[in-house]
Amino acid sequence: MKETIEYPDFEKLDLRVAQIKKIEKIEGADKLYKLTLDVGELGERIICAGIKQNYSEEELENKQIIIVANLASRKLRGIESHGMLLAASNEDHSKIILLNPEKEIENGSLVG
Repeated sequence: MKETIEYPDFEKLDLRVAQIKKIEKIEGADKLYKLTLDVGELGERIICAGIKQNYSEEELENKQIIIVANLASRKLRGIESHGMLLAASNEDHSKIILLNPEKEIENGSLVG
């Protein structure tokens, strides 16, 4: 287990529901997809996600997921990634499962 955090640290996270609108392969990347997301009132967002070995483009199309919307952006393979999706994985990351709402809800909905 990682170190214990206080509630004010958790409150800093802006977790949102987003819908995957476009999936693109990234040249030379075995694990990464470039995902274009609809995050409701926050607009469109681009993130890079290392889920290519676990999900086909067809499985991801229009799927609702949970993202950390206020994570500082960073460049991956030359692409500015603005957030991070939430997923569960086993210890060696050979199995990755996306976290998503049980039922459909408006894009941009708050999680927490």
